[in-house]
Amino acid sequence: MDRCCAGSEIDFIEMPLEKLYGSNCFSGAVMREKLPVKIYDEIEAIRRGEKELTPETAEVVAAALKDWAIEKGATHYTHWFHPLTGLTAEKHESFIAPSGNGEVIMKFSGKALIKGEGDASSFPSGGLRATFEARGYTAWDLTSPAFLKQDKTGTTLCIPTAFISYNGQALDKKVPLLRSCDALSKQAIKVLRILGNFHSQRVFTSIGAEQEYFLVDKKFYDRRPDLILTGRTIFGALPAKGQEMEDHYYGAIKERVADFMREVNYELWKIGIPAKIQHNEAAPNQFEIAPVYDHASVALDANQLIMETIHNIANRHGMEALLHEKPFAGVNGSGKHLNWSLDTDDGINLFDPGKNPESNARFLLFAAAVVEAVDRYALLIRSSAAVSGNDHRLGLNEAPPAIISIFFGGPLTEILDNIAEGKSGAISAPDVQIKLGVTTLPNLPKDVSDRNRTSPFAFTGNKFEFRMAGSSQSIATPTTYFNAALVQVLSEFESKLTSLLENKTAGINEAIQTVIRESYGQHRRVVFNGNGYSGEWVCEAEKRGLPNVNNTVEALAALNHRDTVTLFETYRILTKEELESRYHIYLEKYSKQINIEAGVTIDLARRYIFPAATAYAARLGADSVALMNAGANNKPQIQQSRKIGEITAALYDAFTMLETVLAEAQGIEDAPAQAKAYFEKVRPGMDAVRTKVDSLEKLVSKEAWPLPGYKELLFTL
Repeated sequence: MDRCCAGSEIDFIEMPLEKLYGSNCFSGAVMREKLPVKIYDEIEAIRRGEKELTPETAEVVAAALKDWAIEKGATHYTHWFHPLTGLTAEKHESFIAPSGNGEVIMKFSGKALIKGEGDASSFPSGGLRATFEARGYTAWDLTSPAFLKQDKTGTTLCIPTAFISYNGQALDKKVPLLRSCDALSKQAIKVLRILGNFHSQRVFTSIGAEQEYFLVDKKFYDRRPDLILTGRTIFGALPAKGQEMEDHYYGAIKERVADFMREVNYELWKIGIPAKIQHNEAAPNQFEIAPVYDHASVALDANQLIMETIHNIANRHGMEALLHEKPFAGVNGSGKHLNWSLDTDDGINLFDPGKNPESNARFLLFAAAVVEAVDRYALLIRSSAAVSGNDHRLGLNEAPPAIISIFFGGPLTEILDNIAEGKSGAISAPDVQIKLGVTTLPNLPKDVSDRNRTSPFAFTGNKFEFRMAGSSQSIATPTTYFNAALVQVLSEFESKLTSLLENKTAGINEAIQTVIRESYGQHRRVVFNGNGYSGEWVCEAEKRGLPNVNNTVEALAALNHRDTVTLFETYRILTKEELESRYHIYLEKYSKQINIEAGVTIDLARRYIFPAATAYAARLGADSVALMNAGANNKPQIQQSRKIGEITAALYDAFTMLETVLAEAQGIEDAPAQAKAYFEKVRPGMDAVRTKVDSLEKLVSKEAWPLPGYKELLFTL
């Protein structure tokens, strides 16, 4: 069996990367080798939406998949899916089947490949399933390749699947994503046909997800109950040095971390995930990994595997990976920058402005459609990043503000503004190169726009980068929402263009100009190229009528809006019932998370901090008596003891009050009302306790403090 190696044992000379890459992935290349030509061609046609899967074809694929997996040491298979927990799930089944006389054969049928069954009542359904209605189905997702998971326990064949209820309702995050990709492809092709493109047959949603995370030494992690139970530090005073020196970002990677990264890459490359970029991020012990972009379903699976692999490999190296959006107060949190683009099956990037964007009608039309989609569905897009961890992160000089806006940069904004105002699309010609002024360095070609790290939705050359998503989130939700919003706008663009052309009131170029002018003129309020962190932007956004929703509870309400329901039902992405279920699931998840954090806050304050601070204050009191008896000055000890005692008494009052408001919130049965109580009462109560604890940490001796501090967690690896 090809066992996972420790990073220091990986030899890319003995096992060249070209040979290693995809060795545990049942990719198109492997299928071409293992399947009969006719079956392979059928699978490709099914993936293109031209045919439906037949039982006969499934049998052939299942046999080849089984033989390939067993050759590589697999004993079990699992239908691997994305339930509404935001994590992944798997139920393992062995290949063995009794054949009589105490013997077994290795068996895997086409039926087993296509469909599996799980206990749907054990996963969140938001009311879609009653507890006693347990049946749920996993359905093979042909858009994403099967792969092998290998660790010291063995090898398992993983088959990416969708997860649906007995009645066909989506119980996962992949089904709506696939539906949205299909809807967007069909609608984008209709628009392309009007523009004269008759060769492209399909439009793919392409995604590249940059994943940020923290690493901490496991010996300190294991002494922090808050990190273990909540994923973040409930308490923690900042050390003398944080990230203010800006010396960690892009710095040299420490050997221990580099060894960890090496093994992460090794495991990801084996299953065909093209991990491309790795570097130190802004905060101490914070890092980032990014793969090459891929079609949405594949990118979704890859990102979940990246998170899982980071966590597993970190443990092998005596570390713990933190994927929470804000593990440490006072330093940068972690996001998941989602790069979103549209590509045709014949290689056209619909968001590529080309060398002359002012004359690229296709790009300008699709860019205007994105602007309108983001403006009209800003609340929905904001809700896609609504998780409790993000409430600590958004708008804090490390992540975009909660105000949804688009950054285009000066030249592209000028082009669209000119069209909206009926002027020529031409722009004042910018320098095409960045001149460095040093003869030994080459001049650099200049992009059509700069980057704006404060923008939640920034155009970055040939894609849009959504910077709001939290590091722990599934990328399926924001991608589904972007797709749905754009489908609606493109549908209306199609109708307007068709009407203008059929009535012969305009030629194709004039029709495109008219549609862009009307759409962008009405929705350009959402375009902002300035500093999203500034207070001026908050005031300006309010003047423009842009929503500023700064908390998860309020943001999730967008899922119940009439226009949201209409949008998703019109294009058969989610039904009203499926949307309602998600609204309640996400609210309940928020409430449960805050409930756990509040419980940990009370427990740590009562059983760890209060006794330690009390004992230290008493020790200072005893020291002051001893000093007085020796005739020495004991005033500092008395003052310090008194100060600690006063804060400790205030801490007792704070966690006692938190217990009261927590019990009140726990007693509320209505999900929206309960979530609101957790946000408005419980979280402020937790903050009050934290203020007292963090003050005490700065006063109590290091030896007497019961928890490892930020210095150990952030600066020890």
